Amino acid sequence: MTAGIDTPDRRGRTGLDRHGRDLTGNPGVRIREVELLSSDWYVLRKTTFDFRHGDGHWSREQRETYDRGDGATVLLHNTDRRTVLLTRQFRLPAYVNGHPDGMLLETAAGLLDGDGPEEAIRREAAEETGHTVGAVEHVFDVYMSPGSVTERLHFFAAPYDTADVPVGGGPGGIAEEGEDITTVELPFTEALDRIRNGTIADAKTIMLLQWAALDGPFAR
Repeated sequence: MTAGIDTPDRRGRTGLDRHGRDLTGNPGVRIREVELLSSDWYVLRKTTFDFRHGDGHWSREQRETYDRGDGATVLLHNTDRRTVLLTRQFRLPAYVNGHPDGMLLETAAGLLDGDGPEEAIRREAAEETGHTVGAVEHVFDVYMSPGSVTERLHFFAAPYDTADVPVGGGPGGIAEEGEDITTVELPFTEALDRIRNGTIADAKTIMLLQWAALDGPFAR
C-alpha cells in the first residue's frame, strides 16, 4: 500500500498515479506509464511516453513533472500616485540558488486551492497586503516553467487606494504557514529601474510591470 496511490497521503489524496494517463489531445504523444515519486505536500511524478518526432520516427521518453496546482497573481496599481503595491517575503529556493538574502519583491500571489482565479487573487491580496480588491482586469495566463512544473498562473491587475491598505505594514500572510510578508509601495518608475538593476528578480512581477508599461495603466 502506497500513500497517495492506494491509501490517503497527508492531504487525503489517492490515485495520484492516474493523473495524465488518459491524455488524447496530441496524437503524437502516447502515455505509457505514470509513476508517483512523492506527494509529501505537492506531487512529483515520472511519466514515460512515446513521442513522434517531426521526421515521423517514434522515441520513448521520460519526464518528471512537479504539480503544485495552478495559481494567480495581481499587480496592484494607483494611477493617480503612479505607484504599485508589492510584497516582500523570504523565498528559500531563490536563496539557495544565489539570491543574496532570499527576500524577493513580488506581486501578491498564491495558489487557487480550489477557488476560481478571481476569487483566489482577491483572497491572496487581502491576506498578503491587507487590501480588499475591487474590480480586477484579467491580463493573461502563463505556464511559468513548462519544462518541469505544471503550474499555470493567472495574471490580473487591479487599482488600489492607499487609504484602504496599511502600506509598509506587516507582517501579512498566514502565520501558521510560516509566512511573514510586508507590503512595499514603489513609484512605478522605480519599480522598472529595479528590474534593470536586478533588485526585482521575480518573473511574474517583471511580466506584470512590463505589461503595465506597454499596455496597462502606465502605458504612454
